[in-house]
Amino acid sequence: METTVSNKQVILRDYVKGFPKESDLMIVIASDTVELKVKPGSGAVLVKNLYLSCDPYMGILMREPSPSTLALMDSFVPGKPIAGTGVSKVIDSDDLAFAKGDFVWGMVDWEEYSTVNPAGVFKIDVNINVPLSNYTGILGMTGLTAYAGFFEICSPKKGETVFVSAASGAVGQLVGQFAKLMGCYVVGSAGSKQKADLLLNKLGFDDAFNYKEEPDLDSALKRCFPKGIDIYFENVGGEMLDAVLLNMKTYGRISVCGMISQYFLETRDRLQNLPDIIFKRIKMEGFACYDFMDKFPKFLEFVLPYIKEGKLIYVEDIVEGLENGPRALVGLFNGQNIGKQVIQVARE
Repeated sequence: METTVSNKQVILRDYVKGFPKESDLMIVIASDTVELKVKPGSGAVLVKNLYLSCDPYMGILMREPSPSTLALMDSFVPGKPIAGTGVSKVIDSDDLAFAKGDFVWGMVDWEEYSTVNPAGVFKIDVNINVPLSNYTGILGMTGLTAYAGFFEICSPKKGETVFVSAASGAVGQLVGQFAKLMGCYVVGSAGSKQKADLLLNKLGFDDAFNYKEEPDLDSALKRCFPKGIDIYFENVGGEMLDAVLLNMKTYGRISVCGMISQYFLETRDRLQNLPDIIFKRIKMEGFACYDFMDKFPKFLEFVLPYIKEGKLIYVEDIVEGLENGPRALVGLFNGQNIGKQVIQVARE
């Protein structure tokens, strides 16, 4: 029986300027092999990574840190593996809360094997009959992000109008479905006809449009929301946000989850319609999901019955092989994925 294994990793070459490229990341075999036993007394947990999550915020962490980005989290370190949410299998453990063979999810480096801090991972209940990959998304940080941003910040009411940008993505697809479950009227925007059709025909949105085919976003929103928008779940920023502000109702709420159109610009778009926040008394709040970790049990209590009843659909875009991780992550920033982008590192 082997006692050590090699460890394939995805390394950041150097801080990224402008749009990330596949060449900004490289696949290496770590110089040190991995011992398949943890040291007694270390309190460590050794895991084999099965699935890794691709998320837009990871592009921010590839750039040189600034006071603004450091308020979110530490940047990746050039020459070291990048990190994100993963689903893993415990190989060995010196923590009584985790046993060999347990499945866990939490923050891991992008590599085949990781030694993790037990405080940063969560044990998966295998009696919940869902794919393990779902813990990179609907049952993990992505699901909590959608739940907290929509319910905790926007306080939706039945009959309200809801607009979701990047609506076919990992978070947006859930927000739209949560809104429908609340009895809201929901419209989503996406970057292709295929994605807009997905929103309408599979995810149950009331209306959807491909923003790339709309010469005037203000007109598109007025067409979809002739009486205005109560809630906007923001994933895009820039011109989309500017157009939304013109179409918000008085006392509208905007949950700012992401602004992916702005992350890689050297000169960011300047908004023209910010005074509408004052005129219409709009609540606009940015957030990160870890601000709401205390709500995770409440989130699971809400979402699990809907999953079991088949009332929530979750679309995943799974790419096999850690070596294909850079392509999948960079493709996310170009809108090439449909649904939650996941990398399958190993078989369960």
